[in-house]
Amino acid sequence: MSKRLIVIAPLAIVGFTAFIALGGLVVQWLWNWLLPPLFGWAQVTFWQALGLLALCRILFGGFSRHKEHGSRPQMSAEERQRFRQRIRERFGFGQSADQSAGR
Repeated sequence: MSKRLIVIAPLAIVGFTAFIALGGLVVQWLWNWLLPPLFGWAQVTFWQALGLLALCRILFGGFSRHKEHGSRPQMSAEERQRFRQRIRERFGFGQSADQSAGR
């Protein structure tokens, strides 16, 4: 097991580093391809692109490794039906409960 870990750990580090570098290059390429011609903004370097990538991760993705972080809790069938009915009523796609009861 330890021999396997000795081989896998450096490969994982190299793979993780390559993945981050590729992300930085993609952000740099897209930024420099789109934003200077469209808006006249300055081009970014690789390190600035990595900084943008990290900033977007912090602002929009967080650092949570939990699958359910930020997601909507699961609703029961009854809760889902009530939710759909409220949406229909609010946006005028169906009768409200009061209208269907004849009030």
